Amino acid sequence: MKLEILTKTENFDIQKHIIASIRDLINLKNLEPGDKLPAERTLSEKFEVSRSNVREAIQKLEFYGLLESIPQSGTFVANIGVIAMNGMIEDILRLESPEFKSLVETRILLELKTVRLAALRRTEEDLQKMKEALDAYSNKVINNEDAVQEDLLFHLAIAKASGNSTMNTFMLIITPEIITNFEKYHVCDKDLAKQGIAEHQEIYNAIKSKNPQLAKQKMKDHFSELYQYCYND
Repeated sequence: MKLEILTKTENFDIQKHIIASIRDLINLKNLEPGDKLPAERTLSEKFEVSRSNVREAIQKLEFYGLLESIPQSGTFVANIGVIAMNGMIEDILRLESPEFKSLVETRILLELKTVRLAALRRTEEDLQKMKEALDAYSNKVINNEDAVQEDLLFHLAIAKASGNSTMNTFMLIITPEIITNFEKYHVCDKDLAKQGIAEHQEIYNAIKSKNPQLAKQKMKDHFSELYQYCYND
């Protein structure tokens, strides 16, 4: 466990180093909106890090709207002033790696919104994806297998059905960290997993019937244990 935590911390520090180095490069070369950054390989050699680390840092800066990657063309400085960019990067560098509790809290707030939207906007294809994830989750739980990933795939299918790309993106960002830590914090035991089959089915039924109020209530009921984890210290 110590090795895992150390690796995560080191990776977080590497990302901060690369982001700061990209900022310094932009300032040093006086790059303006629309100017192209050096290739990933060049940056990885210059910063003495792996290309995958560079790619992750670029993706993070893309997420915040500071860079723009165009397939087969490269990565470019976004249409934002230098002062604003430096300020935003400083804020990014001050961000700490999120605690599990804050991730769960964010997930709850997001999903109470996405489930309502999913009930209003879902398509037949969305329902099929949810049903596939629900069946996969049920099969694993019945066979006493770990079903954490299938559980979260069901919730990601709901986020996609919401039709809100920003909320869907947020869910995709926080999901890997939640999967990693579910077992560590003993949030999901076998009894809760079996109970989750019926709860998932009720959420699915509410979305299928296009009842946003009921869908939200069923999601809230489903998260009752997580509510206690977050709010009953």
